Amino acid sequence: MNIGSVLSGFLRLVWRILDGIRRALHLLLLLVIFGFLLAALHTSIPIVPSSAALVIAPQGQLVEQLSADPLRRAVGEATGGRASETLLRDVTDAIETAKSDPRIKLIVLNLDRLAPSGLSKLQEVGAAIRDFRASGKRVIASANSLDQTQYYIAAQAGEIYLDPLGVVNINGFSYYRMYFKNAIDKLGVDVNIFRAGTFKSYTDQYSRNDMAESERDESAAWLGTLWSAYQSDVVRARSLPANALQSYVDQGPAELAALNGDAARLALQHGLVTALKSRTEIDGELENLVGADRDTHSFNAISMDEYLASVRAQHLFRSKPQKRIGIIVAAGDILDGRQPPGAIGGVSTSALLRQAQYDPAIKAVVLRIDSPGGSMFASEQILRAVLRLRHAGKPVVVSMSSYAASGGYYIAAAANQIFASPTTLTGSIGVFAVVPTFQRTLEKLGVTVDGLGTTPLAGMMRYDRPLSPAAKQMLQSGVDHAYDEFVMRVAAGRKMSAADVDKIAQGRVWSGADAERLGLVDHLAGLKAAVAAAAKLADVSGKYGTEYIEPELGLREALMMQVRSDFLYWGRLAGMIPNSGPFGRLLDPLIEQARELAEFNDPRGLYAYCWCGQPGG
Repeated sequence: MNIGSVLSGFLRLVWRILDGIRRALHLLLLLVIFGFLLAALHTSIPIVPSSAALVIAPQGQLVEQLSADPLRRAVGEATGGRASETLLRDVTDAIETAKSDPRIKLIVLNLDRLAPSGLSKLQEVGAAIRDFRASGKRVIASANSLDQTQYYIAAQAGEIYLDPLGVVNINGFSYYRMYFKNAIDKLGVDVNIFRAGTFKSYTDQYSRNDMAESERDESAAWLGTLWSAYQSDVVRARSLPANALQSYVDQGPAELAALNGDAARLALQHGLVTALKSRTEIDGELENLVGADRDTHSFNAISMDEYLASVRAQHLFRSKPQKRIGIIVAAGDILDGRQPPGAIGGVSTSALLRQAQYDPAIKAVVLRIDSPGGSMFASEQILRAVLRLRHAGKPVVVSMSSYAASGGYYIAAAANQIFASPTTLTGSIGVFAVVPTFQRTLEKLGVTVDGLGTTPLAGMMRYDRPLSPAAKQMLQSGVDHAYDEFVMRVAAGRKMSAADVDKIAQGRVWSGADAERLGLVDHLAGLKAAVAAAAKLADVSGKYGTEYIEPELGLREALMMQVRSDFLYWGRLAGMIPNSGPFGRLLDPLIEQARELAEFNDPRGLYAYCWCGQPGG
């Protein structure tokens, strides 16, 4: 027997088996894609009952833009990755549309899964709810428990029903950071820091073990603004005394002990809720108001997502207005190149602005910013795109969301007008660079580095060698020059002198209210006011529309949008999503810090970034 022929025959057999498996998998994949296509083409439009309650039940954070593409969001959420998110404009659009819809008799707020979100976003939702109530329709909040974010939205309702075993957690605002200097010293890492701006405190986490007094004073100012605004909005909505929330926080521990720990009764005594009722009791009352649904054995209801799908489907075949105001969302860290949704790319965001520039129907642009900044080079690219729009005769109005600081303010500086919320965190006009070197760490492991270069600068940026005095001088000079450029961009955009900008710059974070007083912001108002201002600047008379300018979805993304909800449902049903316990949350700041450092990709290593995310409770 010929061994070669036997081996050849065996290999051919293996190949045929593998080829058969490959063909079967291809066929299976085609069947799955075909099934997705059928699902996409035959998705039924939800029917709104003739008498129903609209259930607003946001999940995760309120955001200006959903993170990543639909496929990554679906997989990430189903496997316990990023927390789910809810688009702010979905919530406000649903409430605004329902106001004049005779089928919607009332709104039910279910806030159990709403995560901590920026106060300015909560204020936009609150304004929409108050406008809805002004039409004469009721808003009822039903909750097992309410944290500080959830309670702000609930307070805008006419009635708040809390479970008898529930609690209303209001603790005020806080701002804490981790500091790594001791750990860095123990590891033998040299962190070389170059910054411009007295208050530019992002790098303090590497060089200090505690908060600098300058940052403490600055943070106390904007934290106080947020806490005052929160209290003012809630007590006005609930018709409570001005000091009601402060009293609830200050006296809560002693009063709770006197009530034997009955937190729900404490909230009722302070007037924070209307009554203590279980969900079953509330559902029974809602059945009397809007009728019963025999299929669900509950009240007639339609979810926010179903309602939006129904009402938006009615507008699909309507022609767009000839004159439109474009809205471009810039949310997340500012990074170089093309970036997915949830981040701002120097190339990708500039491309959206360029798209608006050459669209004859777009008469003006509102740039909606929700960003702490990032790459200075990418920020400059976006600013140039804004200037090109203006030079083309199309006004640009900036609308700031929860924060538009550092690089987020950089890209706003060239706009015709800037709108912000009183609680927006903005400013932070400063620049830094961070270069860690690990030669001391390697020495602890017995590793040394030696060699030579053709010039004194050759090899100066190696992470395994200390920075030379010349390298440090060059880096600091680059940071100083970038800061001067930042100040000049702001001075030109705001029609101020560079000296006057420098006085209020220095990396200091300001609230929107303070920014307006200082001239960094023109008006304190929301997105609608910014759109109206853009239309006025463009001299758009008569009827005009708005259009969100976003990257177009490919077939893959469009299909995933259809199957996302089913995928999440089956993933959760199968127990794929683990619970995030306190130890997991303890690591969140470290994970977030590592993520930011890994994503920072400015070609010169210069960053205009503000560590000013959502303050905690």
